[in-house]
Amino acid sequence: MNTASAEGPGLLHRSGRWCARHAWRIVTLWVLLLAGLGAADHAWGGTFADSFSLPGTGAQTGADLIEAHTTGAGGTAAPLVLHTAGGTVAAHREAVAAAVAGLDRLPDVLSVADPLNTPGAVSPRGDTARLTVRFDGNPAGFDPSYLARVDAAVEPLRAEGVTVEYGEPLGQLAAAGSADRVSEGIGLAVAVLVLLIGFGSVAAAGLPLLTAVLGLAVALGALGLLAGPFDFARASPTLAAMMGLGVGVDYALFLATRYRALLHAGAEPDEAVGRTVATSGRAVLVAAATVAMALGGLCASGVGFIGTLGIAAGLSVVVAAAASVTLTPALLGLLGRRVDRLHVRTPVAEPTGASDVWHRWALGVARRPWVSLTAGLLLLGILALPAASMRLGHVDAGAQSTARTDRRAYDLITEGFGPGANGPLTVVAQLDSGRISDPAGREDLAASLRRELTAVPGVASVTAPVTSPDRALLLTTVTPATGPRDPATARLVHTLRDETVPHALAGTGATGYVTGTAAAAQTFTDTLAATLPRIVGVVVAAAFLLLLTVFRSPLIALKAAVLNLFSIAAAYGVVVAVFQWGWGGALFGVSEPVPVESYVPMMMFAIVFGLSMDYEVFLLSRIREVWLDRRDNHLAVATGIAATARVITCAALIMTSVFLAFLLSTNVAVKMLALGLGVSVVLDATVVRLLLVPASMYLFGRANWWLPERLDRLLPRLDPEGPAPASTTGPAPAPAREPGPEPDPVHTPVPLPGDRR
Repeated sequence: MNTASAEGPGLLHRSGRWCARHAWRIVTLWVLLLAGLGAADHAWGGTFADSFSLPGTGAQTGADLIEAHTTGAGGTAAPLVLHTAGGTVAAHREAVAAAVAGLDRLPDVLSVADPLNTPGAVSPRGDTARLTVRFDGNPAGFDPSYLARVDAAVEPLRAEGVTVEYGEPLGQLAAAGSADRVSEGIGLAVAVLVLLIGFGSVAAAGLPLLTAVLGLAVALGALGLLAGPFDFARASPTLAAMMGLGVGVDYALFLATRYRALLHAGAEPDEAVGRTVATSGRAVLVAAATVAMALGGLCASGVGFIGTLGIAAGLSVVVAAAASVTLTPALLGLLGRRVDRLHVRTPVAEPTGASDVWHRWALGVARRPWVSLTAGLLLLGILALPAASMRLGHVDAGAQSTARTDRRAYDLITEGFGPGANGPLTVVAQLDSGRISDPAGREDLAASLRRELTAVPGVASVTAPVTSPDRALLLTTVTPATGPRDPATARLVHTLRDETVPHALAGTGATGYVTGTAAAAQTFTDTLAATLPRIVGVVVAAAFLLLLTVFRSPLIALKAAVLNLFSIAAAYGVVVAVFQWGWGGALFGVSEPVPVESYVPMMMFAIVFGLSMDYEVFLLSRIREVWLDRRDNHLAVATGIAATARVITCAALIMTSVFLAFLLSTNVAVKMLALGLGVSVVLDATVVRLLLVPASMYLFGRANWWLPERLDRLLPRLDPEGPAPASTTGPAPAPAREPGPEPDPVHTPVPLPGDRR
C-alpha cells in the first residue's frame, strides 16, 4: 500500500498542482519579479571589479602601511605606457605635461606622476615611459564611457605620434566587450536543437528554455542589485550566467520529461503536474541544494573574492530551482495535453520496454561489471595524470590577445624595462621609534637592506631605499629578473618574504613586508592553495551527509563522493594539459602556456562536485523509486538508467554547449572554467553515470540499501511526500514495499537476467 497516497498528497504534490491550476498568477509573479529587479538594478545596482585584498597578510599590511604613511599612495594605480618609435619621450615634454594636467582634472583621479620627473619611470633608452595614475577606485569597474575622457586627456601625446597604451587595471576597462551574450546565444541555439532532436516536441523544447532564461534574468538582476553594497568579482555575472542557464535548462527538462511520461500513461494534466513535482521536483530540489551547498562552501575559504564568486553562482542555481518547481508547473498547466501538439518528429518520452537501447546497455554492464568499472576508472585516471604537475599562478595581461591595450602595454614595459618591471616588488620596513629619530641609523639600515636585497639571485635591480614623509617607513623597489608568471618570480617572493627581509632587519627593531602586485598575487595563490583541502573536506562531508539523509544509504553517499572526486581530477588534468602545457591552447585564444589561475581549481571543485551530484541525484532518485517498489537491486539499477539516460544525455549536451560557448570570453580564467566544466559534464554523463555508477551498484548488490537502525533514527527525514522508509538492515521479502516517494505509474519494470541481489 502506498502510505503517501493513503495519507493524501504531500506538500510538493499539492504545490505543483496549485501552480498548474493558477498558472497565470505564477507567470505574472515571475514577470513582475523580473521587472522589479531590473528597475532596482538600474537605479541602485553596482559594478563588478576584482578585489584581491587579503587582510592580515604581509602583502596587504605592507600596502596599508604605504597608503597610511605616504601622500598620494592610496587608491588603485594604473600605468599608462608611452612609447616613441624614434627619439625619446623627453622630446615631447610639453605634450607629456598637457596629458598629465588633463588626467589630473578627471574625476576619480587622486594623483598623476609625471614620468619625466619620476626616478626610474623612463626606460634606459628613453623611448618608453610609465605614467602612473592613481584612481579612488578600481578603474576596471568604471563606466565604459570614462575611457573616452582618458583618451581625450592623452590626445596631445597621440597627436605628436607618441603611442599610449593602458596597463592593468585601466586596460581591462578598454578591453573588447564581453562575449557573454554571444556565448549564451550559442548555448540556447544548441539547446533548441538537442531538445527538438531528443524529444521531438516544439513545446517541450521551448518550455525548459523559457524557464531557464527567465530564471537567469531574475538572478542577474538580483546579482546586480547585490553588487551595490557588496564587492563582486568581474567574473561573477559570467559565472552566474554559465551556471544559471545550464542548470535551469536541466531542471526544467527533467520535470517536463516526467510530465510527458505521466500524460502518456493516462494521468490527468493537473494530477500529472502534481506527481511530477512530487517526484522529479523533489530530485531537483535535492540536486540544487547540493550544488548551492558546494558553492556556498567556497565561503569557508575565508577569501572574500572566492566567496562572492560562490555566492553569485549559487544564487543563479537557487533561482533556477525555484523557477523549475513553480514556473515550470505553471507552464505545464497552461499547455496541458497540448505539450506534444507541435512536433518535428514523433514525440518520445521515457522508455519503458526491454528493447530500448539503454536497457540493453544496462544488461551489458550487468554482465561485465568489473570490466566496466575498470575501464571507466582507467580512462579517468589517464585524463587526471597532468593534474599532478599543476602550477598555480595569476594569469596577467601578458597572456591576453595582442589586440588588447593592456597586453601591448605589458609588452612595451618588457621591452623597455625588462620582464620583471611588469611585477615590481616593494619592500616596506616599518621602523621603531628609535630609528625614526636617528637619521644615521636609518641610513645604515637602508644601505644594509639594499645590499642584502641586491645579493639575492633573481633580482635585476634594487632602488635606493627612501624614507616616508613621516620617517616611519623605509621603502625600496625590487625588480625581478623574470616576469610575474615565471616560477622563478614566485620563488623570489618567498625568498624575500621568508628569508632575506627578516634576516636584513633582524636586531634592528624594524618589521619588514613584501608587497606590490606580484607579491599580492603570490600571497593570494599561497592562501588558496592552503585553503583548498579545507574546502574539499567541507564540501565532500556536507554532500555526503545530504545524500545519506535523502537516500538512506551510507554506501551510495560514499560512492557518489568518491566517483565525483575522480571526475574532478580528470577535469583538472585536461585544464593543465591545454593551458599549462599548451596542448591546443592556441585554439582557445591563449597564445602561450600559462599557469592555472589560482582560484580556478577551487571554483572548479565546487561547481563540478555540485553538478556531478545533479546527475547522481536524478539517476539515484529513479533507481530508488523502483527499489522501494520491487526490492530488486538489479532491476532498479537497469530501470533507473533506462528511464533517465535520455534526459541526462540531452541535459549534458546542453550544459556542455553552454559551458564551452564561454570559451569565447576574453578572460583566460573564464576560458579555463568553461573548458574544465564542459569536460567534466561530458565525463560525468557518460563514464560516471553509464559505467561507474551502474557497475559499482551491481557489484555492491543489496548492500547499496543497507542502513544501520541506530543511524536511521539519528538522521532527519527529508522526504516531503510521505514517511521515510525504514532502514534496510537485512534481506526483505521481494513483494514488500516501504513508504517513500510516490511510485511512478509509468514504469513497467523489465526483468533482468542474472542474480537478484
